[in-house]
Amino acid sequence: MKIKVGVIFGGTTVEHEVSIISAVQAMNHLNKEKYDVYPIYIAKDRTWYYGEMLKDIDMYRDFDTLKRYAKKVILYNKNGAFRLQSLGLFKTVVADLDIILPVVHGNNMEDGTIQGYLEMVGVPYVGSNVLGSSLGQDKVVMKQIFSSLDLPIVPYVWFFDSEYYLDKEAIIKKCNKLGFPVIVKPASLGSSVGITYVKSDKDLEKAIEEAITYDTKVIVEKAVENLVEVNCSVLGNYQNQQASNLEEVMSTAEFLTYQDKYLGGKGKIPTNSSKGMVNTNRIIPARLDEKTTNEVKEKAKEVFKALNLSGVCRIDFLVDGKSKKIYINEPNTIPGSLSFYLWEATNKPYEQLLDEMITLAIKQYKQKHQKTYSFDTNILSNFSGGKGLKGKLK
Repeated sequence: MKIKVGVIFGGTTVEHEVSIISAVQAMNHLNKEKYDVYPIYIAKDRTWYYGEMLKDIDMYRDFDTLKRYAKKVILYNKNGAFRLQSLGLFKTVVADLDIILPVVHGNNMEDGTIQGYLEMVGVPYVGSNVLGSSLGQDKVVMKQIFSSLDLPIVPYVWFFDSEYYLDKEAIIKKCNKLGFPVIVKPASLGSSVGITYVKSDKDLEKAIEEAITYDTKVIVEKAVENLVEVNCSVLGNYQNQQASNLEEVMSTAEFLTYQDKYLGGKGKIPTNSSKGMVNTNRIIPARLDEKTTNEVKEKAKEVFKALNLSGVCRIDFLVDGKSKKIYINEPNTIPGSLSFYLWEATNKPYEQLLDEMITLAIKQYKQKHQKTYSFDTNILSNFSGGKGLKGKLK
């Protein structure tokens, strides 16, 4: 019997279209002999849709046409069955799903939001839990954790938008102490959205205000000299971790931009489902010596464990090409294209990677349900203190 996999993607995030690209790639590579695949698209207005046509990247050229042909659905738990049901006058059960594969990116989705919903429904799902996902999204909190574990990070400052508007001069002064150049980022976004490379004080204010348009929290980091950006994907959970080959990512700017990652410098989202994050110019394996390569891999696994991540993640690093010193940039708990290109470089085809991710999620779900999370007894059944409440409850 095939395993019924619901693939959730889209959502209210600036990385909405990136999520679509990653999800279509994943659905095209799931083993059809082992899995029945059910695409579940969350539109920007938070409406959920299902339809076989959602597996076709060309459907997303016109969202209005897509919504006319796809079915509006909800996901709920009925007596332990995880049901995907259509809405409207004639409600039908589309499928009883076995597991969910979230392929979502960015704030309001990847940050633990969708994971929290799936936890409430009780359905098994692939990837990191609520806490790990939240920690992996917030660049400030994750750095505080890394600092507590003496993991290498660049000098940084952070602040809320309200603090900036209250005392702009004090914030600018604090940022200046880092020394230029610096990189200004929204604290909770990914895919390089809202990030600015700042070379001097005169451009700092504009960069901060750009970041504030995306987030209430802003982080400013000291830029690494002689920068080499390398990424390492990790597969596993808190018990076991595998590290992929390293990639050295090539940018047309001072850092890897959204356009480098997804638009290939041409300003168009690729319609070929084999592209997406894989559209980035990269060198695999990265041009690092063996000692530095092994250090990056070990630090990647340490980050993975420190944040209690699961499934497949990508840990991004900044390397000073002259001193060989490495710094952790950030983890991506659901990376673009699920980092399949890094695993293909280690002789693990995308189909196998997805299979291992799903197998791991099923195993973790079974282990979790061996723990005690609630009690069958009702301690209120013999509670006698409610007599005086009768009038208040009317």
